[in-house]
Amino acid sequence: MSLKVFIPGDMAAIAVGADRLVRALGRLAAERGIDLDIVRNGSRGMFELEPLVEVETPGGRIGYARVYEDDIPTLLDALVAGGGDHPTRIGDPAELPFLKRQSRLTFARCGITDPQSLSDYQAHGGLQGLARAVGMTPEAVVEAVRASGLRGRGGAGFPAGIKWETVRLAPAAQKYVVCNADEGDSGTFADRMLLEGDPFLLIEGMAIAGFAVGATKGYVYIRSEYPLAVRAFSRAVETARAAGLLGPSANGGRMPFDIEVRVGAGAYVCGEETALLESLEGKRGMVRAKPPLPAHQGLFGRPTLINNVLTLAAVPFVLAEGPQAYADFGMGRSRGTMPVQLAGDVRNGGLFETAFGVTLGELVNDIGGGTLSGRPVRAVQVGGPLGAYFPPALFDTPLDYEAFAAAGGLVGHAGVVVFNDTVDLAQQARFALEFCAIESCGKCTPCRLGAVRGQETLDRAMAGEAGQLAVLEDLCETMRLGSLCALGGLTPYPVMSAIRHFPEDFLARNDRRQPAVEEV
Repeated sequence: MSLKVFIPGDMAAIAVGADRLVRALGRLAAERGIDLDIVRNGSRGMFELEPLVEVETPGGRIGYARVYEDDIPTLLDALVAGGGDHPTRIGDPAELPFLKRQSRLTFARCGITDPQSLSDYQAHGGLQGLARAVGMTPEAVVEAVRASGLRGRGGAGFPAGIKWETVRLAPAAQKYVVCNADEGDSGTFADRMLLEGDPFLLIEGMAIAGFAVGATKGYVYIRSEYPLAVRAFSRAVETARAAGLLGPSANGGRMPFDIEVRVGAGAYVCGEETALLESLEGKRGMVRAKPPLPAHQGLFGRPTLINNVLTLAAVPFVLAEGPQAYADFGMGRSRGTMPVQLAGDVRNGGLFETAFGVTLGELVNDIGGGTLSGRPVRAVQVGGPLGAYFPPALFDTPLDYEAFAAAGGLVGHAGVVVFNDTVDLAQQARFALEFCAIESCGKCTPCRLGAVRGQETLDRAMAGEAGQLAVLEDLCETMRLGSLCALGGLTPYPVMSAIRHFPEDFLARNDRRQPAVEEV
């Protein structure tokens, strides 16, 4: 008898025992004489259900959630029965509300295909965007990206088409495409999921970008804390190169392009594009002054297109289905979809790809299911450690770049971290300043000294010294306006939003509210 079973090779699944599950299931199947084909797919993004085991049946896949080694003997019986009953059985995962409500454009294959199989990628619609691009001019490809409304998904939200056109028009014999996979924001994991679960999508997106802007070499800068993602993506690059998709003769010589993987050393500031370029060149990761822009003088002084993983991974859909198909999703100037990452004290943690326009309240209370602890939600931080804190009173804010900016926040990489009513927002504000001080590259004074003085000022305020919060607000304004990059420039967001929305937490220690932590 032969069975095809899917067990994620995603780090989130491995962290809760997926590898042990594979070994145990393989041993038992061998003992019973069952021919077992185990595919290490990516995660579907429903982390509360991991390890998730799926079996292929004539009627589709049947899933079994939160499976552990003790379940293996009875689980194998259920698998042999073609998706039979079992205490862990959840039916077709695609029919679960968390997945069914999503608009998966970028993550359409993640959790479905074998991420290391190029043929599986093609069988599920992969390489269609690249094939379409081959028959177009570079100008037409850039115009398609512009018309789609795609904006940078790494944080700034800058229109991708404008950046691509700037690099395309820059005169140079050598240009580069750099993918920023230095995903360092708290509560974010979309880049990692895609690198591990659908790496050929990023390769396809980078190849299209190279053709569009006239670049023949690409670099993917991955953080060292993602060793599995580094290995998975590197293997996929080798496969693509062997298949003729990468290299000097790629795509019949019509689109020569190759990719090199570089691993960062753990500096948060290297998520900033110019510090990343310095690191790629073998230098200390320090921010460059602008101008010149990287689009004019980037890597090794050459015109360079720098985009985040999710930005480049959205491009194949735009080319395959047309820019209007992508622009049909979203609201206002925020077009397409955003893979939202739900983390913190939330019941349904994981990745939820949705069109722009869904409200923060829907994401937290409806899709996220509220807190896992059962306590009331008090604050939500969106956009990483430098994102603003939103109280429930602002939960009607739609997921939209302009709406978040108007509310004093930023969408960023769409990490949504939920805090219950026991959170101390004064401590969270201090953490933001401490984080900035530790991670600062030290090049500019507002960031290098401002974060340290901010901690000292906040400590004096919490000790009851009068007027210190006003000093802190003035200091934050200096950091916001005077810092060389977004690290110092955005640190005021969590600090000032905490002061604005949760002033009671900034009273002197003896006068502060004490949450009833003993209550459930």
